[in-house]
Order: sequence, then structure tokens, then C-alpha cells
Amino acid sequence: FNLPVISFVDTGGAYPGVGSEERGVAEAIARSTERCLSLKTPLVAVITGEGASGGAIAIAAGSSVLILEHSIYMVISPEGANAILWRGARTAEEAAKAMKITAQDLLKLKVVDKIIPEPPGGAHSDPAATIRAVGDAIEAELMKFEHLSADEILKLRAERFYAIGRPG
Repeated sequence: FNLPVISFVDTGGAYPGVGSEERGVAEAIARSTERCLSLKTPLVAVITGEGASGGAIAIAAGSSVLILEHSIYMVISPEGANAILWRGARTAEEAAKAMKITAQDLLKLKVVDKIIPEPPGGAHSDPAATIRAVGDAIEAELMKFEHLSADEILKLRAERFYAIGRPG
């Protein structure tokens, strides 16, 4: 239908057990990532709370990734990273700091493209204002792609991902 795709991400970490792998979670994540990266229409992803899994990363593989001011975004929870990377030698807080999962850190690393300000007290304190801010941010992002061809959209998406974590 040649329509843009908007995804909202608010998901805790996936269950890391054998059963999850037996049911094909890794393949599902890989297919979702591949499909999002190959869409010929704009995909604007909005991290609205916690994006803490490979699945969260997959459905946010977009042309533009927005994040609410107090949201966090990562491939694994700080607790999981602590257990795997540091064998439990750090606290979850230390792991979170090392992982750079805040909206502000993610913007500096070019993982996200824009931080959406929240009302005083957080998004939940004024849902109507939050919805307006998110809607306005999505609209502004979609306008950037309005006159681009499918090939130009794909090229910009690829360039966006190549730039993640690079200086400049």
C-alpha cells in the first residue's frame, strides 16, 4: 500500500530460556530485523518506556527512531548483561551506566534520532500532552521522507545504521 510504518516499543526483556530458543525466537527476531531494514517506505519507531530485548531492537530498525525523554533502550536488561558479561560482579545500576541506555546517551551514540520531551512528572502525569508530543514528533519525521523514492529511503536507512556509534 506504500504507507509508512510506525512502531511503538515498550517491552521488557525476552525470556532467555531453552524453550524460547526451541520456539524460534532468534529466527523471528532476525526475520523482523531484516524486514524492517528492507521496507521501501519510512518506518518511524518510538521507544515509549522500556525497550529491552532483541525483539525491541528488531521492530525499531527504522528510518527514524524516537525516544521519550525518560525511556531506556537496550538489547538486554542490565541484570542480564551483568550476569552474562560480568558474571554478576557488578550491580544492575553499574551495568546500566556502562551500557549507556538512557535517551540522552543513545542520542549521543546516534542509536536514536530524537528525544521527545515529557511533561513535568513524566509521560504518565499528562497522557494527553504526551500523545500530542509523540504525534507531532512522528509527523515531523514523516515529513522528511515525503518526497523521497523507495531507493532513497533505503539508502538513508542504511546510512543511519552505519553511523551508529561513530564520531561526528
